[in-house]
Amino acid sequence: MAQEAKAQEPQAVTDGPTTFATVARLAERLAGAPYVAPPEDLPPALAGLTYDQYRAIVFRPAASLRFGRHFSAQLFHRGFLQRKRCALFVQPKAGPAHPIAYESGLFDLGTALAGQSFPAGLGFAGFRLHFAASDTPPGRPRGFQEEFLVFLGASYFRLRGEGQEYGLSARGAAIGTGSSTGEEFPDFTAHWICEPEDDARTITVLSLLDSPSLAGAYRFDITPGDPARIQVTASLHPRKSIPQLGLAPLTSMFLHGQNGPGERGAKPFDDFRPQVHDSDGLVVRAGADQLWRPLVNGRPSPQISSFRAAPLSGFGLMQRERNFAAYLDVEARHEARPGLWVEPGAPKLEMVAAGQVQLFEIPSVEEYMDNIVAAFVPDAPVRPGHPIALTYGLTTVGAEPVPALPGTLARVVSTRVGSPDRLRPVDPPIAGRRLYCIDFAGPDLPQGALDAEGAGVGAEVSASAGTMHDPVAAPVPQTGGWRIYVEWRPPAALPPGDVVLRAHLTRGRRRISETWDASA
Repeated sequence: MAQEAKAQEPQAVTDGPTTFATVARLAERLAGAPYVAPPEDLPPALAGLTYDQYRAIVFRPAASLRFGRHFSAQLFHRGFLQRKRCALFVQPKAGPAHPIAYESGLFDLGTALAGQSFPAGLGFAGFRLHFAASDTPPGRPRGFQEEFLVFLGASYFRLRGEGQEYGLSARGAAIGTGSSTGEEFPDFTAHWICEPEDDARTITVLSLLDSPSLAGAYRFDITPGDPARIQVTASLHPRKSIPQLGLAPLTSMFLHGQNGPGERGAKPFDDFRPQVHDSDGLVVRAGADQLWRPLVNGRPSPQISSFRAAPLSGFGLMQRERNFAAYLDVEARHEARPGLWVEPGAPKLEMVAAGQVQLFEIPSVEEYMDNIVAAFVPDAPVRPGHPIALTYGLTTVGAEPVPALPGTLARVVSTRVGSPDRLRPVDPPIAGRRLYCIDFAGPDLPQGALDAEGAGVGAEVSASAGTMHDPVAAPVPQTGGWRIYVEWRPPAALPPGDVVLRAHLTRGRRRISETWDASA
């Protein structure tokens, strides 16, 4: 009973309106007390549901909660893997917040649960937001509201722009990702959906996060559309020292891409689809410099790669391959899945002044497993009694170039690797030689070999071990882009850790592309 009473505490935040400040004070109080996990006890009928039986539980659209003229919310039932209860509230424009009461009649429970009902204290697992898009989709009634944001499970939330499919997820915080002691997954234990002005096109959600190591308050100012944007404000209160705290974390899936799983010697996938992934690379921007790291699967063990960014201008996991023919999956529509760009807010943050973007790549053979994580990990120690203030923006990214990624640098659009012995192929290929073919695209790339001053396009390459041979920059008339060919020859004995290869295009002495950064 004590655990249940503790979980109800958010209802007593204040007698007046719930604000970000009041949720932050609650998070600070929680961090000063022992951690109590949110309730996850379920009636046997819900705990024993299969995946398909849980998916058959559908919120009744007629019961949607309306917020102004443009927004509505639907709720998720608890059951199957969604065991933890998350308290949900509506914060009116004036007066105190009120809880959203559970009723079995809000849902079509499906065949497995037909005729059953559950107690009012069951609560919910999460919620999703809908918005009236600028163009009503074909076959939908006028004023139809399209789902665009989901909060469900731990501190995960998924955002999509207009016309996109759900893909990667964002999270409130990541603790100990890739560590030998195991990862800790904080939970959003309560959300307050704030009633907007009638004609508002931005809606605010306040959220309370809790975990054994950390409590936190979040304010999400959410603007749907193309692109969709979320402005995040957070106040984090550590319960204990955290060796590795990931801020603004993104989670995605990469199974196989342009060059199979991406790891030389990895077993290929027996799959009719040429590529399967929600993201195909990481972008990191520090100042005016921008780096692209293509994702890899198939390693024998997980890998952590770090990218120094001081100060951090932004980072994101992107889906740059936007062509249906690259995937051939009619239902999944991987070509329509968004990238997500993280940009620190202003004023510049002490915790973001020094740190690194870390990329975690976990070997996987299962499409439903999210095996990619990217997050900013600050250098400053995370200790109890030292709260962390954060502001950052999240923006969905479709086909590039986009305003969210400023600058004129050409971007990497493909990475392919193979044997350099194309005229006289050797079987098996010589292990000590690999040819890299890197394609670049961008509106400011030159269309001729020389500019008015006679400066040509060149390739600048490097390797942290081994040697790079015969780099060539060549135009690709079929696409209007440019390509770098370069051969890498590894050393006789590979060093511990990964070998980093880099390449970018130059024109005269000027860099004209982002830096391709690959793990060999």
